Amino acid sequence: MRWLDRILNRRVSEPLRAVPAVRRQKNYAAESGYAYEYFYDGLRDSAGARLHFFTVSGDRKTWFQTSVSVPDEGLLAWQQAHGRPLADNERYAVAKMALFEAFDARQTPAAMRDPVVVAPGQVAELLTRLGVD
Repeated sequence: MRWLDRILNRRVSEPLRAVPAVRRQKNYAAESGYAYEYFYDGLRDSAGARLHFFTVSGDRKTWFQTSVSVPDEGLLAWQQAHGRPLADNERYAVAKMALFEAFDARQTPAAMRDPVVVAPGQVAELLTRLGVD
């Protein structure tokens, strides 16, 4: 009966939003020496952050999903400082740049299985690098 309990009490996550109509494979040559391939899967809002999900491979054989968590706190601070809300594509750009930083900094593709968490102060830094004002 415990198996039935697990099935009935299992939390179902909300489906991903902003799922691309056409799934496009992208490539990134990281400073770590690996050539990553990735797909954007979509996003989900959680308590205090927006989670962006990517399917990633560092060897073209092993694929896994990872997430990039962009804190609302960092986004709100930027929006207050600049007097305007960020567009969805700008919010996605923060997540993608954080993913690239993780590709560069993490020593192996296996380390990419751990979620990428953007620090609140890092949001403004990433947007400045992108020239978003």
